[in-house]
Amino acid sequence: MWAVIAFLAWLTFDAVYRPIQFNKVKEQRYPKVIENLKDIRAAELAHKEIVGNFEGDFNKLVQFIDTAEFAITQRRDTTVLDEEYKKNYGVDEYIEKVLIDTLDFVPVKDSLFKGNRDRYTNMINVPIKGTDAKIELEAGNIKKGDSKIPVFEAKVAKSVILYDQDKQLILQENEAQSVEEVNGRYISVGSMEEIKTTGNWPQTYGDQ
Repeated sequence: MWAVIAFLAWLTFDAVYRPIQFNKVKEQRYPKVIENLKDIRAAELAHKEIVGNFEGDFNKLVQFIDTAEFAITQRRDTTVLDEEYKKNYGVDEYIEKVLIDTLDFVPVKDSLFKGNRDRYTNMINVPIKGTDAKIELEAGNIKKGDSKIPVFEAKVAKSVILYDQDKQLILQENEAQSVEEVNGRYISVGSMEEIKTTGNWPQTYGDQ
């Protein structure tokens, strides 16, 4: 009798304790992965601003960060004489124009990562001790009407982040559907199916 009671008590304790411990591990690991995803997004947005598209090859993305520069510009509104109008009609006519002056250049790596090369060369790695997995990175275009729009996606499966946790709890985590949780099987930023550069994590993990 006492053995049965003790066993049932242990089962009750374990049923409560395991999810609590699982959530603690999740809450420690998810933010680390999300920080890497944010860094990848920052690098991709810089690539699109300077080159015009996103980059799906991580080595090329790192090479871009090592060498590329942001132009620091200044916008000026001005008016200039319309020479063609004066030639045709003999009357002065002025046109309003916006001039963009390039003032300087700043290295992308200094602007985004303050020169910390270890940070951006390792951002593709899943930053969880005990796993050598990498974040999946893809880039390309999707068609909208007659236009091709650049898109990218970086993602990592929850099962990779929680590789050493209870498999049943991981399955439950994959099925999570809540505004306070990361829904689905992956933590991701961007999309290969729609035009977006946001992440799928809730605000509790920081800016999307």
